[in-house]
Amino acid sequence: MTAPPETPDVTMSLPVALIKALRPKQWTKQVFVFPALFFSFEFLEVEAILHTFWAVACFSLVSSTGYIFNDIRDREADALHPKKRKRPIAAGALAVPHAVGWMVVVCTFGFAGAYALSPGFALVTALYFATTMSYTLVFKHMVIVDVMFIAAGFLWRAVAGAVAIDVVISPWLLICMGFLALFLGFNKRRAEVARLGDTASEFRKNLAVYTVPLLDEFQGITTSCTIISYAVYCVLASPSPWLLLTLPHVLFGIFRYVLLVQQGEGGAVEETLLKDKPILVMGALYGATVVAVLLLT
Repeated sequence: MTAPPETPDVTMSLPVALIKALRPKQWTKQVFVFPALFFSFEFLEVEAILHTFWAVACFSLVSSTGYIFNDIRDREADALHPKKRKRPIAAGALAVPHAVGWMVVVCTFGFAGAYALSPGFALVTALYFATTMSYTLVFKHMVIVDVMFIAAGFLWRAVAGAVAIDVVISPWLLICMGFLALFLGFNKRRAEVARLGDTASEFRKNLAVYTVPLLDEFQGITTSCTIISYAVYCVLASPSPWLLLTLPHVLFGIFRYVLLVQQGEGGAVEETLLKDKPILVMGALYGATVVAVLLLT
């Protein structure tokens, strides 16, 4: 017999609940903002670096606005989920009126900061926000389309990184990141379906349609497309064909992530990026190799 889930901590202080409602761990997804800085060779320019980190801060606030809205809307369903029930709103540690007020404050600062950077960046931020809200309100319950909208959110991050420093991003790099985002999205769904088992449909209807064998097929397709499109980018569209030296790092990172998902881990991208030491080490080596190649070739 399965043990009952732990009782959520509803005794957390209001400041702690407000911070947790932002889901700061998920800010690691803003790593998709950085490729434009590096692959445009602007990473030596102080202004470009500052603009990129400003963009990351704005996207973090705007994305947290969406998370708070989603948690308010899904608080009853989340309260029954073995993991999501510990979120402040679902656990009752953050009252809905407080959550709404906090959401307005965070949203205001996020968009004000985006407009301060540039009107173009503010427009991309608004498009990202519209995509995430569309996902929350409509598309999160539609099979396959749900993951495509998640992937679109990652692509807006990549575009935002280019707009923030006023450079043109390679279409091949966007294609590669799009497939990578689909890869992460379908693996997230696989982890959810495998973890929740027969009860998956109780938390989200479309999870009843997804099956582990089906998601394994999607995993294989997106894995191949990500690797091939990245290799093509390195050869045909990157600042230097020597970036092919980074392909082993990409292969290891992808294969490692697949391994984690197959072992019942890796469902939450942000947790994997923060906790898995092999992926962290390989990410650092990948970044160092990119910088070295761009500086020396």
